[in-house]
Amino acid sequence: MKSWIVGVLAVVAGAAALVAGILLGHFAIPKSGGEEAKVDQPAQDVDQEMIQSFMDQVDKERIRENLRALSKTPHMATTQGDVDLVQLLLQRWRDPESGLDQAWNVTYHVLLSFPRKDRPNRVTVVAPNGAELYKSRIKEVNYTQDQLDPEVVQPFAAFAPKGIVMGKLVYANQGTVEDFRQLAEVHGLDLNGTVVIVKYGGTGRADKGINAARYGAVGLVVYTDPGDMNDGRVSDKNETYPHSWYLPPSGVERGSYKQNFGDQLTPYYPAKDYAFRQNESDITGLSPIPAQPIGFEDARQLICSLGGPEAPTTWQGGLGCTYRLGPGFDSLTSFTNSEVRVSVFNERVVRPSDNVIGIIRGSLEPDRYVIYGNHRDSWVHGAIDPSSGTAVMLEITRVLGKMVKEGKWRPRRSIVFGSWGAEEFGLIGSTEWTEEFYKTLSERAVAYVNVDIAVFANATFRASGSPAVQDVVFSAAKQVPAPGHQDRTVYSNWLKHSSRESPLHGSIPFMGALGSGSDYASFFHYLGISAMDIAYTYNKSKTSARIYPAYHTAYDTFDYASRFIDPGFTSHQAVARTAGNVVIRLADASLLPFKARDYSEALAELYQQAEQHLGTTLAQQGIYLEHLQRAVIRFSGAAERFDLRMSENRQLLKWWVPSSPPTSEPPSPSIFELRGQTQGGENVPSKAGLSIALMYGGNLGGSTVHSPP
Repeated sequence: MKSWIVGVLAVVAGAAALVAGILLGHFAIPKSGGEEAKVDQPAQDVDQEMIQSFMDQVDKERIRENLRALSKTPHMATTQGDVDLVQLLLQRWRDPESGLDQAWNVTYHVLLSFPRKDRPNRVTVVAPNGAELYKSRIKEVNYTQDQLDPEVVQPFAAFAPKGIVMGKLVYANQGTVEDFRQLAEVHGLDLNGTVVIVKYGGTGRADKGINAARYGAVGLVVYTDPGDMNDGRVSDKNETYPHSWYLPPSGVERGSYKQNFGDQLTPYYPAKDYAFRQNESDITGLSPIPAQPIGFEDARQLICSLGGPEAPTTWQGGLGCTYRLGPGFDSLTSFTNSEVRVSVFNERVVRPSDNVIGIIRGSLEPDRYVIYGNHRDSWVHGAIDPSSGTAVMLEITRVLGKMVKEGKWRPRRSIVFGSWGAEEFGLIGSTEWTEEFYKTLSERAVAYVNVDIAVFANATFRASGSPAVQDVVFSAAKQVPAPGHQDRTVYSNWLKHSSRESPLHGSIPFMGALGSGSDYASFFHYLGISAMDIAYTYNKSKTSARIYPAYHTAYDTFDYASRFIDPGFTSHQAVARTAGNVVIRLADASLLPFKARDYSEALAELYQQAEQHLGTTLAQQGIYLEHLQRAVIRFSGAAERFDLRMSENRQLLKWWVPSSPPTSEPPSPSIFELRGQTQGGENVPSKAGLSIALMYGGNLGGSTVHSPP
């Protein structure tokens, strides 16, 4: 019997070593003196009872009150409202009863853009004699007390250059390269010296200005078309907010008009005092011409007065008139022979912006990080974007922090929470953090979970992510009850609303690919960390809205969220339960819950698309895809064998490894203290030790670590 046990243990030990080598080899951390860190505690694994306990404690009323506090005042990046929220987060995460192990703020000095209060931006129709025939609004109409707050910023296009330009007006649909090509080549319009008006959608904000300038335009006006957002509703008397979730006529979508992630003066480097800063004139990817967003009530006055040929059918919108291209206004309107003036007085300034970082240290693998993040800043009150996500994050950290403080649980791996600053100005806070700690994160981060807008609406769950994380999201969603449906889980409700046929799994929920619209971008695209973005959203069969209608406007308030987005806060609760479930699984699983075959399926589908859309064209150039096809086939075979071995090892671990034991004390930080010597003999951190120490807030076990000079 004894030899049998020894034999089984030898097999398990060999399998565990193989798994560790394959999954975690690239996470290897050099230890002081070349010795391995010793761990006295037994291995942990996912504890289903603990997950259920977590989900039971997630309180929708606490999420509601979180959101009320977070969206009470406007909190655009670096304003007083934003600074106050930094302190709120630090207070919550340092709470002695439900806080995290440690929390601190990290400051970056970044280039931002703001309008001037004393010289508001405006779009004006100017007659030949200089008379001003029409002026756009500088503020949205007040329907509730929220809009009366003096800190509500006027609508503006962040990073659009200052300037006053004037020209004949041209309608250019969504401002894509193809739209401008059609105007110039199909319709024969000369755009030199014109001002173009375009709809949101179709391409990025900065792209609209860059494309317009390429064709000779001198100014840009952008608006939200009610045909793209409001399902035909245009009246604030009984159809739009405050009567429904639809955008009022004066509502204006603010936004950042730049293409690149992060601080523009320190590309690929953190925006610290020691970093080299390029000249502002060397920045690329910004709108090169003055730009200003307006509401659709102002856009109606401009577009419905245009002359020239009728716009294509696909360019028509919901303003209640026939859209024409221009240039210039129709002779039968009061604007005949008039031009449009765009006046922009934005100023670019360098300001300090904070990330707030909190951590629950892992018991067995403290140097492996599951990262959960959301940005904190908004354009105005930002109840949905981003405070719905922050409200959820605060409830997740409260529940997990309480379990840690009470000694009921501690994760196997460390969980890092990030509240990112200045995301609305182009993913700045998260990008600067990944640039500062890129080596540490790329080697040790297990996954990044992003919950930005937690709830767009209350119909169904949605998720995007790298293929490897699909299974862990599905597993979590299957355990969470769907709000409003006693007989459904989040997973089954998601499957009902949005599904696809998988060669491996049959009918499964559709999980989208990650673009670049939120803070996951730098983790996924820059560092290659597996990532996901999680939210609840609307039923696309019942609305054609491009996004929730109050997006980036002064109407994105607690009143709007609590009345029209998620009245019972049950969708917020479902997102918190699902996202927290995912985090626990990633933090506690003995073997990471990733599926290589899901990646191979995604690669096979991408190959098929490449063959279908590009195969003939490439073949005409003597380029063939057979080698790529064989590589995909080989990868698929290897992935299948890998997942089979992982499945076998998981079964062995279920037999061999006990459930997660609670531990109330954080592990010794000694493995982070990698030290070297200065020329004078003073003990200082090595580069690797310094990067980890800074990530943990500059203090490890009482040994203070200072930033480099």
